[in-house]
Amino acid sequence: MSRLPTIFIPHGGGPCFFMDWDPPDTWERMAEYLRGVPAAVGSPAPKALVVISGHWEEPVVTIQNNPAPPLLYDYHGFPPSTYEIKFPAPGAPEVSARVAELLGAAGIAWKYDHDRGFDHGVFIPLKVAFPQADVPIVQVSLLASMDAAEHIRVGRALAPLRDEGVLIVGSGMTYHNMRTLMASMRRRGANGHADEGSQRFDDWLEDVLTKAAPEARASALAAWDKAPAARAAHPREEHLLPLHVVVGAAGNDPGHRTLKDVVMGAVESAFRFG
Repeated sequence: MSRLPTIFIPHGGGPCFFMDWDPPDTWERMAEYLRGVPAAVGSPAPKALVVISGHWEEPVVTIQNNPAPPLLYDYHGFPPSTYEIKFPAPGAPEVSARVAELLGAAGIAWKYDHDRGFDHGVFIPLKVAFPQADVPIVQVSLLASMDAAEHIRVGRALAPLRDEGVLIVGSGMTYHNMRTLMASMRRRGANGHADEGSQRFDDWLEDVLTKAAPEARASALAAWDKAPAARAAHPREEHLLPLHVVVGAAGNDPGHRTLKDVVMGAVESAFRFG
């Protein structure tokens, strides 16, 4: 079986792809990118997805092990219809077991969660990308420690999944300063202009992810908070760390930016490795 890439996708704001916005096309470019994910991954199609979302943190790496995960509508204040969204993708207990095996072999502590459902960092973007909900999904948590290097290590441990038909997906945002985003929304998206800090951080990300050698890439990401405008882009890093897992799993594969969007006054990007 061919080796699958690893990808980092932006998951938008709440249930953004399934509601009306002003301007109406606020999230359309991102949605179009997500709709193209299966074709971009290519053939053969993945037999399962392992997804790391910015909306699940645990003291140790926690693996969803549920054959039929429910949905967690973990957003607030949105239209009633967004709490009726359905996405009945199955779990994959055999993939959960393989994730546990790989983490254990790398000396990384882990546990199962048999009850938790998909949070909106999973079901919202993947409903756009895989609307038939016919690809099994296993969600894996972030570490509550927010240790950047440790998330890269987790990704390295999971890398063999790529040769086993499993697509490793990081779901977050390359910019996640809610104060700036909400202020921009009140100004109607700042007329399409990006916040200067978001552009500086995105330029740094592109240089590191697409131009740096693999070891330099990992070292730079481990010290991401030293980057230009880093803490302005991520006052708290939970939406960035799924990228670290994806980069760890990428190994020596080169990175490519697959989306650059300006939404709610900030640059948001997607990346692919391999």
